[in-house]
Amino acid sequence: MRHKFQDMNRKQQLIAAAACLVVLAVALYFYFGNARNTKKAVRHGNPLVKVQTVVRQDMMRHIALSGQTVADANIPLAPKYTGRITAVNVKLGDVVKAGQVLMVQDTADLDISINQNAAAANAAQADAREAAASYDANYIKAKNAYELERSRYQRNQYLFSIGAISQDKLDSVEQEYMASKAAFDVLANQVEGGDAASVQSKEYTAEKQRHATDALRKQRDDMILRAPRDGVIGYRNAEVGAIVSAGTKVLSLVDNSHINVDCTLSESDAAILEPGMDVNVTIDAMGQDYVGRIVYVSPAMDDSSKTYQVRIELSESKDAIKAGLFAHTAIDILQRRDTLFVPKAAVLSKNGRQTLFVLREDGTVEEREVKIGLMNDDDEEIIDGLEDGDIVILSNQDKLQTGTKVDVADGDEAEADE
Repeated sequence: MRHKFQDMNRKQQLIAAAACLVVLAVALYFYFGNARNTKKAVRHGNPLVKVQTVVRQDMMRHIALSGQTVADANIPLAPKYTGRITAVNVKLGDVVKAGQVLMVQDTADLDISINQNAAAANAAQADAREAAASYDANYIKAKNAYELERSRYQRNQYLFSIGAISQDKLDSVEQEYMASKAAFDVLANQVEGGDAASVQSKEYTAEKQRHATDALRKQRDDMILRAPRDGVIGYRNAEVGAIVSAGTKVLSLVDNSHINVDCTLSESDAAILEPGMDVNVTIDAMGQDYVGRIVYVSPAMDDSSKTYQVRIELSESKDAIKAGLFAHTAIDILQRRDTLFVPKAAVLSKNGRQTLFVLREDGTVEEREVKIGLMNDDDEEIIDGLEDGDIVILSNQDKLQTGTKVDVADGDEAEADE
């Protein structure tokens, strides 16, 4: 080896020596670097902790919501009466307007019944008019006879008083007078509210027939199935000639003109969400965000799912958003203004007590009992036991007790510890 080194020329010897120096320098760098890091981590045996200074600030709660898009309406359509289908005017996917005729059932039998009842109503009305005319004639006749007999009786009373007629004659005239009065009273006492009872009976019969006719016309109208609102036909199970039973779903109408997003959330989140809050909703299938507003937060928990329902109404959009698409959003809500809170990692639970460790100026720690207020996913509010500017310990609390001296991890050490 020595002979080979001696055989090299001077330039080659210098290059070899430089290479050896470089290798030696790299080895020394890694050796002393590792020793320094090891020394830094040990820190004379004191626990290495992460800390955070507590300052008063607004405490926020981050609520994530996810759910599915829901059409403004999805209405099943069914006939009110059993009957044979004579026409189906729509196909799947057809856009329809409110009031448009969708399906027609056979109305021939109803048309016959309507005509029969209409004729009966007209006949009953004619009977009522005849009864009114007959009553009026009889009333006038009885009234005239009564007035005539009354005048005759009064004259005979005068003649009896002067001895011109006998008592028998007066009694005979009085009987005829009383008979005419009774006949008139029978007709006069029938009148109540302007019409006689016999006439009112005929009119009520005519009215009953008219109502029966109107009921048949309404039934006929119900045999024609119309769109209750604008929308799209999303279901069709109806063919001409088939007999469909009352209440059987034959069509459905979907209205996507307004899209909502129905989400579920937990009890703690439901307590602070309110209708009227604006949100941005992401629909992954559409690849974009939409402006929305919370319009409903259920007032009671669902017994089966143990959750609360939230409905978000999306603003008007030119995009054709379909129902059933996955959507999600998040909202940050102010829980408390200008308050003290710490990360959940700082708070310890011991025998029903909540405590945390506070770093003193001399580098030792103090365990304090605290009272917890509001909470969110990351932080807990401290309403008693902590002051603005205190430094709390976030790690290695299992190695601490009041008076323990600790070393505070810097940024690099905190990352390495994590």
